This record gives sequence, C-alpha cells and structure tokens, in this order.
Amino acid sequence: MSAGLTGIRVAVIGGDDREIYMIPELQKLGAYIVGVGFEKAAPIQGVTLLSSPLEAVEKADVLLFPMYGTDERGDVKAKYSDTPIVLNKELLKAVSTKVPLFIGWARPALKSAAEMLGIQIVETANLDQLAILNSIPSAEGAIQMAMEASPITIHGSESFVLGLGRCGWTLARTLKGMGAHVTGVARKPADLARALEMGLEAVHFADLDEKVGKAELIFNTVPHLILDKVMLEQVNHEAVIIDIASLPGGTDFEYAKAKGIKALLAPGLPGKVAPKAAGKILAQVYPQLILRHLTTKNASLKF
Repeated sequence: MSAGLTGIRVAVIGGDDREIYMIPELQKLGAYIVGVGFEKAAPIQGVTLLSSPLEAVEKADVLLFPMYGTDERGDVKAKYSDTPIVLNKELLKAVSTKVPLFIGWARPALKSAAEMLGIQIVETANLDQLAILNSIPSAEGAIQMAMEASPITIHGSESFVLGLGRCGWTLARTLKGMGAHVTGVARKPADLARALEMGLEAVHFADLDEKVGKAELIFNTVPHLILDKVMLEQVNHEAVIIDIASLPGGTDFEYAKAKGIKALLAPGLPGKVAPKAAGKILAQVYPQLILRHLTTKNASLKF
C-alpha cells in the first residue's frame, strides 16, 4: 500500500471485526483514527474513542461506515457498541460537504437525503477492486456453509452458481477446483461462453427452470428474486441453497421453508468467516479512495 494518509483524520463509525483489523493498517499509513462504537472491543492503540457519531463528524476529514451499511431505520451495524448508532438526516446535516462518507451499501433514503444536503456518499461494496478481493472470503465462506448444511461432499456434487459476476466467477472456479460439477447460470452471451471455456455447464437464466432440478447445491449471487415460488417448485427438496446476495437476497425463503428446502441467507461473509483478511482488504483499497475523494488537500490535526 503506497497511498499515504498522514494528517488525515478518519472517523471509523461502527462495524465489526473487519474494522478492528483495518484500523492499525490505516494508522501505519499515517491516518489519525477516531472511533465510535468500539467500547466493548479490546483497546486499540492510538485510537481516540468518541461517545457519539455527531462528535466524530465534527472532528473528521473522512467518515467510514461499515460495509454492511444500515438497516431500514438507519441503524448502523456496530458489534462492539454499547448504544445504537443511527445514520439519519439529522446526523447528515452536521456533515461538511467537503467530507466524503464511505459506506458499503447506501439505502435509497440515505442517498436521497445526502443528495439534498450535498453530502458525498461513496458506496464501496460494488467497486470492482473491493468486490473482487472480497469474493475470495465470500466464496470460501459460502462453500463452508454448504459443507456444514449438506450431507454430501463438494467433490462430485451438482453445484449451480446463479450469476457469474465478480463473486460468481470466484465461487465457480473454487467449486470446480474442489471437484464439483459446476453449472454457471448467466444472461450475457459472453459470460456463458466463458463458462464453457472454463469447463462449466452453461445455462441461460431463461432455461434455469428446466435444469435446476438436478442441483444439489445452489449458490445465488444475484440480488434480485431469482428463486421464487415458481422456480422453487422445480428445486429438489434435498438441495441446499446458499444465498450470498445483498439483503434481502434472491430467494423466497418462506416458500423454501414450506417446501422443506434448506435455504440460508449469508450476507457479509467476509467479515464473518475471515475478518482479518477482510479488514486488510479494506485497508488496501480505502487509502486510494480516500485520497481520490477527499477535497481537503492538506488536512491537519485539530485535537
């Protein structure tokens, strides 16, 4: 990592173990870190802990919110916080237009409020450099879940990967490397051609209902309702579905349960299965993003 953050005040607000591992890496680059929501964590050397996000907003050049984003009420995921942290319009009003706000996923209400106030929201979860690196722990975690949930081995299994995007390709390649019979499901002709080149069976989404019945393991990466009631009628009731798409996933989980199909929603896998690796990935990507979006060229410490 070559991007220097000397003198830049970074507020890390909420999060999980990823942030615990990320913070020291940013400090090595010279960043001054203030934290909100880490009261129950082990002490982090050199970090100034603040009692509220409003206090952090007033003392920061950059705001880093979790990859998970917020729930519909604006509550921020904060594993080590004693009190709720809420990202709402009142907090946004205190943010300077010169201060970029980084967050994994921004809900429509947050985007709308930020736009009205002139606040720069930077959604990071969909950035190629982060999504591709995060696909590694995501794929490993999804396969781990499948192994725990299914009575069969990955080797020799009929494994379907729905969506051949940044995570889907990593997942398909890893499954194939473990000896699975992998079917890649996509819409783009180029993706279907690449699947054939990799030795996968290639299926267009329009034909999924005709093929999905043979699947023993189904990994969905598409954040839209793919495995709906109609599609689930074609799924073998002994199959296991691992849905790693962003909330709310791409599966009708209630109907799957009614059909006796084991379907598991698994968002945020990098932070759950490999927090150290995921934290270092964030620390690898964030510095260049911060410098790119920071409008205060010569931030100085004001403590």
